Amino acid sequence: MKMMNIKLIIFDFDGTLADTNKLIVACKQETMRRLGLEVMDEKICASTIGLSAAIGFRQTYPDAPEETIEKCVTVYRALFEERKLTEPPELFPNVMSTLEALKEKGVICTIASSRNSQSLSGFLDTMGLKDYFPYVLGGDDTPLLKPNPDPVLRTLEDLGIAAENTLVIGDMPFDILMGKKAGAYTCGVTYGNADRKSLEEAGADFIFDSIEEILKI
Repeated sequence: MKMMNIKLIIFDFDGTLADTNKLIVACKQETMRRLGLEVMDEKICASTIGLSAAIGFRQTYPDAPEETIEKCVTVYRALFEERKLTEPPELFPNVMSTLEALKEKGVICTIASSRNSQSLSGFLDTMGLKDYFPYVLGGDDTPLLKPNPDPVLRTLEDLGIAAENTLVIGDMPFDILMGKKAGAYTCGVTYGNADRKSLEEAGADFIFDSIEEILKI
């Protein structure tokens, strides 16, 4: 496997570090029921994980008026905040040990997520992850979101690190596209919300089945 001089790793959060799939899907389907919309199946709901709530609902209901999308976001976020207390998501296996190993190697770890910054910060705090991520971008921190490269480009600019020394890791094709458009190396993980084929089609440089495999590169 090719060895690279990686100084920075930009992680996605949902589906890459934390297993939020079940909670997100349940809250989306309940939102649909409450607003009298067609309730989509788990696969469709999961396909928008990693996008902002507004973009995700717009993708699901392309013909819905903007007012309906706004209601979806409001109801969904309220449900999510309520249910995360009784059904808290967990980190994927070996996340903590991998982050510790990267820290010992001197690799800077950051996050670029479409989750709003307040929600993201809350999860990092309750999951004991804050000390591993000195730099975090939520969905309301950049005007353009995945698959636009803006979150990666801003991270590189703020930290003064070159794209060629950066690895972007995520579980969805738009994580890979975001990294590739910024000129960074990209890694897809198969244990999240997308399959190997879609990550390959997005052009991921590496595809791993478990997070600790990133230590190989």
